[in-house]
Amino acid sequence: MTTRTVFGACPHDCPDTCALQVTVEDERVVKVQGRAEHPNTHGALCTKVSRYAERTYHAERLLHPLRRVSRKTEAPAFVRVSWAEALADIAARLRAIADRDPQAIQPYSYAGTMGLVQGEAMAGRLWNALGAARLDRTICASAGGAGLAMTYGHKLGMHTRHFAGAKLILIWGSNSITSNLHFWTYANQARRDGAKLVCIDPRRTETADKCHQHIALLPGTDGALALGLMHELIRSDGLDHDYIARHLDGWDELREKALAWPPERVAATCGISADEVRGLARDYATTRPAAIRMNYGLQRVRGGGNAVRLVALLPCLTGAWRHASGGVLLSASGWAAPYKNPALERPDLLAGRTPRMVNMSTIGDALLQADPPIEAIVVYNSNPVAVAPESPKVVRGFQREDLFTVVLEHFMTDTADLADYVLPATTQLEHLDVHTSYGHTDVLMNQPAIAPLGEAKSNTQIFRELAAAMGLDDPAFRDSDEDLVAQAFTPDIDLRALREQGWQPLPVPEAPFADGGFRTPNGRAQAAGADYVPNYESAQAAPELAARYPLAMISPPARNFLNSSFVNVKSLRDIEREPVIEMHADDAAARGLADGALVAAFNDRGRYVARLKVSPRARPGVVNGLGVWWRKLGVQGTNVNEVTHQRLTDMGNAPAFYDCLVQVEAA
Repeated sequence: MTTRTVFGACPHDCPDTCALQVTVEDERVVKVQGRAEHPNTHGALCTKVSRYAERTYHAERLLHPLRRVSRKTEAPAFVRVSWAEALADIAARLRAIADRDPQAIQPYSYAGTMGLVQGEAMAGRLWNALGAARLDRTICASAGGAGLAMTYGHKLGMHTRHFAGAKLILIWGSNSITSNLHFWTYANQARRDGAKLVCIDPRRTETADKCHQHIALLPGTDGALALGLMHELIRSDGLDHDYIARHLDGWDELREKALAWPPERVAATCGISADEVRGLARDYATTRPAAIRMNYGLQRVRGGGNAVRLVALLPCLTGAWRHASGGVLLSASGWAAPYKNPALERPDLLAGRTPRMVNMSTIGDALLQADPPIEAIVVYNSNPVAVAPESPKVVRGFQREDLFTVVLEHFMTDTADLADYVLPATTQLEHLDVHTSYGHTDVLMNQPAIAPLGEAKSNTQIFRELAAAMGLDDPAFRDSDEDLVAQAFTPDIDLRALREQGWQPLPVPEAPFADGGFRTPNGRAQAAGADYVPNYESAQAAPELAARYPLAMISPPARNFLNSSFVNVKSLRDIEREPVIEMHADDAAARGLADGALVAAFNDRGRYVARLKVSPRARPGVVNGLGVWWRKLGVQGTNVNEVTHQRLTDMGNAPAFYDCLVQVEAA
């Protein structure tokens, strides 16, 4: 038996970007672990990624190209074809469309891998060379990212490890135990050292269970709570006047807005008590250092960008940024931006063309209404039929017989079921890549541990071969994965050291904004324009709608899934068992609904059936539809996006998944 160890990186859409240690015996992966020597991973992996070998060797893994032989409104039927046949037909059909109007070809991708190479490096070159439509990649984080950039100049924040030294931590819109495990390690260390932990979340999450206090505000009211905290900071003079004067623009405007939000108004808007507002403000004003860990849950509503802005301004008002263990973290991805090569996807191949932009969050409407119509869609690193909002429209769009659909995948997902061709892609254990992180400040390299299984090919290889089949002969399409790795970063990143160690830290100051120096044009944080924006769907904004659909519905991820990834891994699905809707006992009793019953959450957009779980994790007036299950694994072939809408956030053009009213009844 031969045994070897390979160093890698987790590819998934998670802030932790773990360094992996892969054990290979006789050319088969037998164990995937976190690297103990990596400071941000410290040997621990989440339940999901620790089962990555199970996912790679899954019995239903796609290993050969497939061509559709059924109609798209029928049960999916495919036949195996050769790569040569598949690529020749795909190339011919895409070439014919491109010759008429390349903007009728729509790429669709997101964070199935966060890698710079297997993500968009070669794919972007193909779309640029063709002049295909652009994709506005908004589905997860763009509202919060836009809000953070408007305030600080980029997506920047404190170091995760410094949360261990905080004496107060506000965990805002984040179920960290599930979605940010390594931050939770530092928060737990701070708690053992005497820090107070406060969870701010509509749902009583596993993280809320472990905190000293849980503030269960209504979905979409985070900005109002932030303004209420500012009101109390002003009233009690818990402000750092020197920091404000030196490092914040727009304070006078923000001050006037905050003074209009006394605790009683905040309480009425947020569905909490005035004493909770006063107590939280008192803790934040008097505890040093104080740190805030936001996550993306709070920005998945109409006012999500402004909510992030208002929360991000809090440490500027108290001077929390003066401490390494004070400040705020939503995303740290901006620290890596100066070290990434902006030409990796070769935008020069566009040759001055400006193709139309399609928002991935409104793909349902785009597939049904775009003019001129989308004639072909190529999906990779994503599963839009499951994850995009208002899925009844998404399904109808993908069912168009005149839409040519190509999907690169590991499994027959909901989207792959509606493809004309399905092409087998490699997993992270089978290809080379490099990664940055949005939760820490290291760059990492992923080395392939095994050869591709079956006939699977890497994304880069598929797009290379497709470009060749389409007659595109630019040298950019002959770059190997090693070439792409060498081009991914500026020379500041030492690739030799990165290969040897597996990661390399970026030179980020320990207390990055202790003396200001934000990435804005004048170096000052920007408060102008930040304000509370209410939901589209709420009793406050739409009382007639709320009379018919009185329950707010949020759709946070199930603990053992990551977006729609891992849903088909049996050991993880066995833990989750089945799709559930969590409901408070009072709301269930008012509707005559019993725990364990099949219920339907519905509105004008659709009807979602799942198992009812009467649970204290749901606050009164809010139901939690845990996602994102594949539709075909749902009770009636749907998932929670049956009832979400395609309206966009106040900034960042992002989806407002958690801005959703429903009624619930027995199914």
